[in-house]
Amino acid sequence: MAREKFQTLTVQMFYILLCLQEECYGMDIMEKVAAMTEGRVTIGPGTLYNLLEQFQKAGIIAETRVEGRKRCYQITQTGLDMLEKEYQRLMLLTADYHRYKGGL
Repeated sequence: MAREKFQTLTVQMFYILLCLQEECYGMDIMEKVAAMTEGRVTIGPGTLYNLLEQFQKAGIIAETRVEGRKRCYQITQTGLDMLEKEYQRLMLLTADYHRYKGGL
């Protein structure tokens, strides 16, 4: 059985969607992710623009403005729901970790 696309998010996907709660250009996203993670997570342009295209086709984000070659994006309600679902999944993993660690 094939896994449903975007069932879980990669680290890069999570941070891109987190950034797009505010309207952003692609290059802004790369800078914001690096800043918010203090350099732990970086996203290259190839990965970023590939994911933006996939997210847009899936209705997870929407293009909001185009200025020359610059394109601006923002998360949709579908994307917000997906981001929240992923956050809840990560919180469950964290709770399992603490419960297991406490039992050692």
